[in-house]
Amino acid sequence: MVIDMHVHPALFSDICGDKDRLKLRCDEMGYHLMGPSPLDVLDKQNAYAGIDKMVLLPLDHSVRCGEVVITNEEIRTLVDKRPDMLIGFASVDPHRSDAVEVLERAFTELQLTGLKLNPAKQRFYPDDRMMWPIYEKCLEHNKPVVFHAGLSWEPDTLCKYSHPLRFEEVALEFPQLRLCLAHMGWPWVQETAMLMIKYPNLYADTAMMYMDSAEQFFDKVFKHDMGEYWLDHNFQDQVMFGSNAPRFRPVRIKRGLDSLKMREDTRRKLYGENAMRFLGLEG
Repeated sequence: MVIDMHVHPALFSDICGDKDRLKLRCDEMGYHLMGPSPLDVLDKQNAYAGIDKMVLLPLDHSVRCGEVVITNEEIRTLVDKRPDMLIGFASVDPHRSDAVEVLERAFTELQLTGLKLNPAKQRFYPDDRMMWPIYEKCLEHNKPVVFHAGLSWEPDTLCKYSHPLRFEEVALEFPQLRLCLAHMGWPWVQETAMLMIKYPNLYADTAMMYMDSAEQFFDKVFKHDMGEYWLDHNFQDQVMFGSNAPRFRPVRIKRGLDSLKMREDTRRKLYGENAMRFLGLEG
């Protein structure tokens, strides 16, 4: 089982019928060089890459933007079209006065699997106490949280909100809440590794924004920024495969990870088993 934990469906044609909303997405997410694609193209790409499931991540920063960029309802629409392949997460702008109510509906009525938050885009610190009711709602429904962490290439983002150390108090105060620092918190990879050592409820994904080839980039991250055997010896239960599609093609990220030397049990966990546990789908 191979699960891509980090996919942005902004350009899935089934939710791109409104040209004004499509332009808004491209403006807000920096996708001007790409266009919409139908789900059957996604099917072929996944088959070629050997990917079985994808986790879809929406975006709500409507308090600043004026409109939800990818809605929870649109995520539900997509999941219903490919229920065996697509897993839908919710989003909510923490600055909304009805944030907890929006999240309750996403988990109960829309039956979404977790919550995606982007502190750099939504302009909040993860350890701000205003976030506690949101985390408590996730814990109430046993839903994991994926945070954008580290660098964001999206327009109008500030990395001060997404430094890995801003997540430590959350991991400490909510030890039963499964948390993922996306992108390994790059460039703060060692800080992310330090937190994973301390907090077993903290995960990371591989959706890093490489600037050369994926093979070279992952070699740098997993053999130089981290020790060569750290993944096998210390984090084999906490790192998950993520591609950051459509900014990067999943097949390229997977090839980069395929090129790394690691134990086969670690590779199985990286590609799917850890995600199953994080998503609460084991058993």
